[in-house]
Amino acid sequence: MTNQKPQARPAVPNFSSGPCAKRPGWSPEALSHAILGRSHRSKSGKARLQDAIDRTRSVLGIPADCRIGIVPASDTGAVEMALWSMLGPRPVDVLVWESFSNDWATDVVKQLKLPNTRVIKAEYGALPDLSSVNAGHDIVFAWNGTTSGVRVPNANWIDADREGLTICDATSAAFAQDLDWTKLDVVTYSWQKVLGGEAAHGMLILSPRAVARLESYKPAWPLPKIFRMTKDGKLVEGIFKGETINTPSMLCVEDYVDALKWAEGIGGLKALMARADANLQAIEDWIARSSWARFLAEDPRARSNTSVCLAIKDPWFAGLDPEAQAAAAKKLADLLEKEAVAYDIGAYRDAPPGLRIWCGATVETADVRALTPWLDWAWAQVRAA
Repeated sequence: MTNQKPQARPAVPNFSSGPCAKRPGWSPEALSHAILGRSHRSKSGKARLQDAIDRTRSVLGIPADCRIGIVPASDTGAVEMALWSMLGPRPVDVLVWESFSNDWATDVVKQLKLPNTRVIKAEYGALPDLSSVNAGHDIVFAWNGTTSGVRVPNANWIDADREGLTICDATSAAFAQDLDWTKLDVVTYSWQKVLGGEAAHGMLILSPRAVARLESYKPAWPLPKIFRMTKDGKLVEGIFKGETINTPSMLCVEDYVDALKWAEGIGGLKALMARADANLQAIEDWIARSSWARFLAEDPRARSNTSVCLAIKDPWFAGLDPEAQAAAAKKLADLLEKEAVAYDIGAYRDAPPGLRIWCGATVETADVRALTPWLDWAWAQVRAA
């Protein structure tokens, strides 16, 4: 550690976990062809929404028999639509290992009040026992824990012959991690994560098994309009053809299409995943030399390549009381922001004190490497105070 400020600085210091850094080279000019001042239900508006859906299918490799819908209220809205519309006919297993997956458990247990629910939980830094899930139950889980930096390493733990549905919150995994579409029945994410799009819009992807559940099951509770995906027992197909339930921002749609075009131009999903992997590798290289920081994720196989969460292992820090630890971690993040080398990288409010560095595909590896000496400098200032 050193008190001397590093000479190199990240060219783009945006390491927020959402909204995330814009794609390299982005400028407002990318939105110049947005369909503005027109109805989203006009021929042009629906065509642009359909284009977003088609490009999503192509880049992510989503099977042709899956429906893809643009829905309101970001990833949260998409998850809520699935939980409130589909859960009930079977017992439910909810996997919890960080804040957002805990929110879904709260919905299922305390709001929907489903009696046959198991919450299978692990603390920050670990995965719950994936082998304990029941293939006869509906399963609710996050592929990547945005606030813990812990992801499922694969979908091998999901039974191919399962009877229940798998509902997967993939908001910080889509476009950076290899989702197994054969094992997933409902997948959700938002535009603001790996592709650096704008907030407030969610994506809802349904397998044929999920559609069958929607058309055969009617929940015992009332559904708000923005949750309703069926009419007279049949799927409202328009939702999955660009006829969104509520009015989308066509500026945001244009920005998402621009990000998808960028993804196509650099080589698609494999290139996106490689960029995120390279960013994680830059952090791993630094952690191997660090005397004070470690990954929050205990198992390298479950380590996120997007929401990279760091804990502090310095014995001095361990000797502080919880309030002082939180203050030290906050000061660390504040110093980096004051120097304009890293914005918004404090750990999530419910997570252990530390840092969360977004390493998704829109972040340049050179910027991650330029950041790491600044992490050491900032920690030296915290320790010396």
